[in-house]
Amino acid sequence: MGLETILLWAVIGLIAGWLASAVVGGGYGVIGDIVVGVVGAFIGGFILRALGTGTPFGGLPGTIFVAFIGAVVLLLVLRLLRSATMRKA
Repeated sequence: MGLETILLWAVIGLIAGWLASAVVGGGYGVIGDIVVGVVGAFIGGFILRALGTGTPFGGLPGTIFVAFIGAVVLLLVLRLLRSATMRKA
């Protein structure tokens, strides 16, 4: 995996993570948004494959869309886990 690929994943992760944070609320900073976006790309890909569908469009915008969907799901799950932990304490 080359440096260009890593940088591309970071940019996609940053954009998707930032957009998801803007929609769901509460961000994790630049590094956190990159991580959320990259992990979200895997989650989004898994969800769309499980549903038997693909992205509605291709290329970089389609990749960002898939990562965004997964990042939103990830942030919602993290929010649920955090609120469940807060209630126990």
